[in-house]
Amino acid sequence: MLQAARHSAIIDAVQRERVVRVSDLAQLLGVSPMTVRRDIEALEETGRVERIHGGAKLPGDASTHEPGFELKSTQLTDEKHAIAVEAATMVQEGMAIGLSAGTTTWALAKELVNGPRITVVTNSVRIADLFHHGASSGPARFGSTVILIGGERTPSDALVGPIATASLKQLHLDVLFLGVHGMDAQAGFTTPNLLEAETDRAFMASARSTVVLADHSKWGVVGIASIAQLEEADELITDSLLGDDARRVLAENVARLRIAGA
Repeated sequence: MLQAARHSAIIDAVQRERVVRVSDLAQLLGVSPMTVRRDIEALEETGRVERIHGGAKLPGDASTHEPGFELKSTQLTDEKHAIAVEAATMVQEGMAIGLSAGTTTWALAKELVNGPRITVVTNSVRIADLFHHGASSGPARFGSTVILIGGERTPSDALVGPIATASLKQLHLDVLFLGVHGMDAQAGFTTPNLLEAETDRAFMASARSTVVLADHSKWGVVGIASIAQLEEADELITDSLLGDDARRVLAENVARLRIAGA
């Protein structure tokens, strides 16, 4: 694809989505991430887009854009599946687990829906629906209990806010599987939604351990609201495409780093 065509496609994507990732653009355009970064730099010089960590956004637009569930669920499906399969090995019969909202935690829910009998606490409407309707022989056969906490619904189908936070303060979970919008050496784990950050922090406080599920494209992405610093995660599961520098930083800060499929 010629440079002019790439630039036009990048501008269209930014105008449509407001925030786009280098990895997604590289896949869309069929070029390397380095080529996309050079294109973004050229477009920034003309004022058409603004560079951010790991992508580009509309000039002057705050880091608060939250892509919808439908869009995110079609991206990096192989990587999310590998992370979900790895995470599922940590879940045992009788455990009480938390699943925050997100497409990677949704992928984990698909692995667990016909698995051991557990108690699932989630703020995701999609995950709750999956457990209710997704078991191959109906929900009663496996007997997992699903608790859907209430709250205000976000574009990513998370229930957040004071009601959600108050509910979580009364619960005690064995492990939380936490999805994030971005992870960064300085900013830590972040989200573009202030209320979701508050709810995720309440989730972490209710759990004995926190396992972050994040594919490689999340590295270098920074949302407006911090959930936690890297060292606050007990484990992080990512995919094999995560770069060497990111692996080094995460290995130095997270108690345990798992590479799915490695």
